[in-house]
Amino acid sequence: MLAGTAGCYSTAIGSKQAGVPWLKDSVEGRYERPIDQIYEAAIEVLRFNGTVVDENRINHSLTARVDTRTAWVRIEELSPTVTRVLVQARTKWGRPDVDMASELEKQIALQLK
Repeated sequence: MLAGTAGCYSTAIGSKQAGVPWLKDSVEGRYERPIDQIYEAAIEVLRFNGTVVDENRINHSLTARVDTRTAWVRIEELSPTVTRVLVQARTKWGRPDVDMASELEKQIALQLK
């Protein structure tokens, strides 16, 4: 039965992990702010809530441990005035935690104010 529920999912930063692939695990926000300002706000939020495990300033992605969860954040410039933030969260067993992803995305938005 376990084999029927296992699989691989893609993370927000582009890697593959073992877990349940078809469940919603991420939220997105769009802001009229520069990409660097949003990146710094995301780092601050992840450090406040847990530990930043990996920072990639070239492709603007972050990986963090928050409690027993892993969170991934990817920041993309859609236009010179609009930046997209994608926050994804999963448990250590690969189950989605959209509530945590939503909370982290909301905190990033509040950090920008």
